Amino acid sequence: MSSSRDGARSPAITTCPPRSTASCGTGGRPGFRGTVLQPGRGPIPGDHYLPSEVDRVLWGYVPSVDAEPALRMRSGRTVTIDAVSHEGILEDQGRDPVEFFAGQGVPRSRVLDDAVEIARDYDRTERDFDRDGPHVVTGPVFVEEARPGDVLKIETLRADLRVPYGVVSSRHGKGALPGPARGGPVADLLVEDILPAVGTDGRATGNPEEYGNVSTFTPVEHGQGVMAGGAVRFPLRPFMGMMGVAHQRGAGPTDDLLNSIPPTLGGGNIDIRHLGVGSTFYLPVQTDGALFYVGDPHMAMGDGEVALTAMEGSLRGTFRLTVCRAGEGDAPSVAHHYPFAETAEHWIPIGLSDPDGAGGGEQNSDLDVAMRRAVLNALDFLEQDRGMERAVAYAYLSAAADFAISQVVDRTVGVHGLIRKADFDRS
Repeated sequence: MSSSRDGARSPAITTCPPRSTASCGTGGRPGFRGTVLQPGRGPIPGDHYLPSEVDRVLWGYVPSVDAEPALRMRSGRTVTIDAVSHEGILEDQGRDPVEFFAGQGVPRSRVLDDAVEIARDYDRTERDFDRDGPHVVTGPVFVEEARPGDVLKIETLRADLRVPYGVVSSRHGKGALPGPARGGPVADLLVEDILPAVGTDGRATGNPEEYGNVSTFTPVEHGQGVMAGGAVRFPLRPFMGMMGVAHQRGAGPTDDLLNSIPPTLGGGNIDIRHLGVGSTFYLPVQTDGALFYVGDPHMAMGDGEVALTAMEGSLRGTFRLTVCRAGEGDAPSVAHHYPFAETAEHWIPIGLSDPDGAGGGEQNSDLDVAMRRAVLNALDFLEQDRGMERAVAYAYLSAAADFAISQVVDRTVGVHGLIRKADFDRS
């Protein structure tokens, strides 16, 4: 299988520099550019191109460390990946995106062909709606120089909307108000009002189309998401909710250890809204080639992602993938054992409540655990990479850094810190 678009080596292209700002790629105001980005059509700026063909995606699971690569590339090169949103193709929506979106006035020409093919591929993607993750995961990409102990540096250069609409869904009785079994009186009232078909155990039974899922169709107009018939408008901030490297060895492609829902030390469903154009995400490599993948494309998300999903919508992302060796200083020291991120303005230490992704049963969703880990990672970074005395670093974080909830809906919950680079700029 070729690793470039035309079977030959692609010519060098001009891409955004490392740690660029959002003015590069999608432009200062991200939005729909007027052309539906069907597979292989429209701008494909990367050195390599990876479409979401049915034999290059996993549905509900992430690649294991033994996975067969969908594409191979060299460190420092760029790849453009068509990511497909799960919204509109899931079982509780009828598993037919043409029909689902037609109900919202979307013509067939504005429904993505790869989404249709994935939804129709029953022989390969027979699914258990209650057990499997929802995400369409594209990859993995084998980065030739990557070895265990290295860090994969992921720079998001572009994040282009493939269609002019997204969907926000509440399902399975999950979210910040998860259902009568685990919620208090306020949660009971809200869930009964919004999701009347959800059972008292937080999960409905029977046909997924009768589970009481509520999907809010959200068109894009002039670079904004539109709700309530136009009465509510909010800015778009497209990013990949899932960027990861292979972290586990599963007994099979649908092993619980590989479920796409919980984020792990390999990244995955990390759901940090700052990881859009101009961001850099660092992940510890666990296997030869790293085996990079993406999924869960978001057009907009608030910290917390409280209703279960963000504004989900298919994106075309372009990434530079670079291998960083231990001791060479190209990646934060923390990133050799834990996910870490940065933007032009901030360093972003990350904490997860269950970073090993133990799988099976209920996972640790304790935000206190995630918060403590984010603070410890911030302290390690400031001490090891910025040379601060640890007690002073602790005081600085209390005085000047922000810690935010990444998401509370992925079983393994997350917290991220925001450390201003300007506070350390004395040049």
